[in-house]
Amino acid sequence: MEFKFDANQEFQVQAVDAICDLFDGQIHIRAQVSFNAGTFTLASIPNRLDLDDVTLLKNLQDVQRRNGIQPDERLEYIEETIQTVDGEKAARFPNFSVEMETGTGKTYVYLRTILELNRRYGMRKFIVVVPSVAIREGVFKTLKVTAKHFRELFGNPVYRYYKYDSANLSQVRQFAQSDSVEIMVMTLDSFNKASNVIRQSTDRLQGETPLFLVQAARPILILDEPQNMESEKAIAALATLDPLMALRYSATHRNPYNVVYRLTPAEAYRQGLVKKIEVDSVIRENAENQPYLRLEAIQTQKRTITAKITVHKLMKSGQVKETAITVRPGDSLEEKTNRAEYASFMVDEINPGAGFVRFANNIELGIGEELGADRDVLFDAQIRHTIEEHMRKQARLNEKGIKVLSLFFIDKVANYASEDGIIRKLFDQAFDDLKARYPGWNELSPSEVRAAYFAEKRRRSGETEALDSVSGETKEDEAAYDLIMRDKEALLSFPGPGDDEETRRKKQVSFIFSHSALREGWDNPNIFQICTLNQTVSAIKKRQEVGRGIRLAVDQSGRRLHDNAVNILTVIANESYRRYVETYQDEIAFEYRSEIEGRYGKSISDLSDEERRKVEEEYGEGILPPQPRQAGEQKAKLRKARVLSEEFKELWERIKHKTRYAVRIDTEALLAEVISEVDRADIAPPRVTITKASVIAGDDGIFEAMQLSQAKNAADLAGRWPLPNLIDLMADLMENTTPPIRLTRRTLLEVYRRAGNKKAAIDNPHEWATVAIRIIKEKLAIQLVRGVEYIRISDGPGADSLPDDEKWYEMRQILDDTEVELFSKYIEPTREERSVYDLVPCDSDVERQFVRDLEARQDVKLYLKLPYWFTVPTPVGEYRPDWAIVMESKEEAEKPILYLVTETKGSLREAELRPNEWRRIQCGAAHFGSKQLGRKGALEEVDYKVVTKARELP
Repeated sequence: MEFKFDANQEFQVQAVDAICDLFDGQIHIRAQVSFNAGTFTLASIPNRLDLDDVTLLKNLQDVQRRNGIQPDERLEYIEETIQTVDGEKAARFPNFSVEMETGTGKTYVYLRTILELNRRYGMRKFIVVVPSVAIREGVFKTLKVTAKHFRELFGNPVYRYYKYDSANLSQVRQFAQSDSVEIMVMTLDSFNKASNVIRQSTDRLQGETPLFLVQAARPILILDEPQNMESEKAIAALATLDPLMALRYSATHRNPYNVVYRLTPAEAYRQGLVKKIEVDSVIRENAENQPYLRLEAIQTQKRTITAKITVHKLMKSGQVKETAITVRPGDSLEEKTNRAEYASFMVDEINPGAGFVRFANNIELGIGEELGADRDVLFDAQIRHTIEEHMRKQARLNEKGIKVLSLFFIDKVANYASEDGIIRKLFDQAFDDLKARYPGWNELSPSEVRAAYFAEKRRRSGETEALDSVSGETKEDEAAYDLIMRDKEALLSFPGPGDDEETRRKKQVSFIFSHSALREGWDNPNIFQICTLNQTVSAIKKRQEVGRGIRLAVDQSGRRLHDNAVNILTVIANESYRRYVETYQDEIAFEYRSEIEGRYGKSISDLSDEERRKVEEEYGEGILPPQPRQAGEQKAKLRKARVLSEEFKELWERIKHKTRYAVRIDTEALLAEVISEVDRADIAPPRVTITKASVIAGDDGIFEAMQLSQAKNAADLAGRWPLPNLIDLMADLMENTTPPIRLTRRTLLEVYRRAGNKKAAIDNPHEWATVAIRIIKEKLAIQLVRGVEYIRISDGPGADSLPDDEKWYEMRQILDDTEVELFSKYIEPTREERSVYDLVPCDSDVERQFVRDLEARQDVKLYLKLPYWFTVPTPVGEYRPDWAIVMESKEEAEKPILYLVTETKGSLREAELRPNEWRRIQCGAAHFGSKQLGRKGALEEVDYKVVTKARELP
């Protein structure tokens, strides 16, 4: 196979020109020997830049405007004091950044830029600095496969490329003294320490120091993934090379450093420059019958040690939600989660040194480990689905000459590398089970189609720098390393009849396993499936995972295919597709926010409105979070004269009374209604499901998920755990969900005894109990609201001995709030003669329009948005009415003033309101009184209405 490259891709040409046009006006530099400190050994043919800062800044701003980037006001220099052959020197060099989405040819672009800088300006000495060996191998591979293409494109230029090797220092002399284009690829680790060979004087260079030769050449640095070189130590190391400039290439810059070109993820996605993404989410459903824990992190602050643990917490809504909680020694997870299933999990020890948490039941969790996740079942479902997707896709793409590859990111190396590794065992079993269904696979064994690469640090003989390597020292390990990291052509090729045994073996590999070694720098155009067996606490982020397979596919001739039906990357994820895509989008936004904060030198929340507008024009609307409303940003001022007016005093006197309610419950009727609905409920057994969704990119730069299939059952989890005490479970749910209600255990037992769907209760006790309690509360709420009766506390027994503030709301509570902080989305100014406050907070467009209409009505004398503390107790939670209004009556002679308490809703139809919302309104009618709702209230001097518009008032 020979890779084919298209020299006319507009976005790549624009990226090349963006850098080269920075030096417009620079003369072409002829090769000329320069002698440093008068010594022949430090002779060099260096790079040179003659433009002054004013010209360079003007060129930068012109390029930025052309590419739709907000022009910078200054050049970004790095300045450090370095040691040279002449002693200490102030190194100072400009930095320029190109931002390109992963998979769009970033390495190709900067290599082509090197040759274009040489063609236009005669620049010759370039060092590609990379943060890891994996990236170095990827760069070197690209240098090899592009050599023919670049020689044809640039008219056969003379250029050399090589990896820096401390055992071959003649390279360094060649780099400095050659008159051709020299491209040296170095890891940051090879020159960032005083102990590095490059910093030591050596007899191999007649006593000179290799670093001084590099400095003499004034190299142009190409920084690949520079976000990994932002520490003080890394910046100081880069400065020691005394570069002419640094050109930075990444999809995720941490520091923008004069960005000259940007190709965003959403733009690359929309233009079809990368594969489209599908997410096949493999998740447990209805499986809350056992405690789940995952240790995310251990944190030490001063003398306090805490752990962050993800659990399944019972929410007030009745749902069980995966939630991260912070715990300390002595904490009870039962109390933290509101679930009896965690009763035995009392935090006994948090050990930051060893990285574990031990519970009183003697269970230990290490960081990243989890309990109760049905891990093996999930792994099996993910692996089987990945293999089957792979085989199906390979069958479809055979005629196009495309070899399909799948990449697995695993949670622990031991789960694959050890003899009894669960991931390897599950893969081998699934492959053997599935291969008979698809032609071409039946004769292959699992070991023939899989390979793995796990990086570790080791020292190579004769070198002082730490290098990545394969895990282990076997020939099989070394062969896998060479295949995955260096022999991309073999990995992309089908076996042929003329292949020798070794070549055939390489070409049969289709499934690649890694932990974190392939997170950056490595990719392969024909990765079509990525299976994430790692947990969310893994160092590998979703952007990094997706980046390994997002490059457009190639066929057997090395030709890149621009076919939307082919270029689809399927991510088999161990979480819901919605959460996966939301996290993916959040990572993109977070990366850009870091860049934006670096550019403006302030946090996102401190950006001005004008700065936010510029950012959204440049990066897209979805990058910045909504502007938070600061506490006290707007305050409503009390109009004290209106509160002291006779109209308001009379209104308050009528609405101020607190009440208590009484209800009656018909237990037999309740049981009959509950049992009927429980037996009709669809209670699915616990299971593992797979759902496919497509990722789409909107015009606003936001990635969203669009579901493509219904959930498909992949595994049944029923009967995998001991049955809990169902009545205890129901009692806990009754008390720990909203509203908290207590029924006798006898009544709960009767619900189960009369229920017909007992198998569902046995298969999935938690789900059955949750559904039963929800139905009980709904039916009970209907009974309670239907029969609720209110009585004023001031009219009840013992009222004379109660303080006034227990019998009614005191008007002084209004007078004390002379200024009220507002946090609402909508805030409306008011006229002095109408509202008690100068500003009114509104929760919706309906409320905002209601205020405007009240302001326009002549018969409205006074109105008040009732404060948050003005509540009415109900059997279904506290009720907060919206408005109190004083109006002139149309029947002026008989009743000159109306006193109204009003609820504003977008609809008056019960079916369009939330159930408890409608029930609280019914209770409000029983408290205040409403002819509209047919309820006589405890407060007969006011009327209560539900309206959508102010014109519906009397």
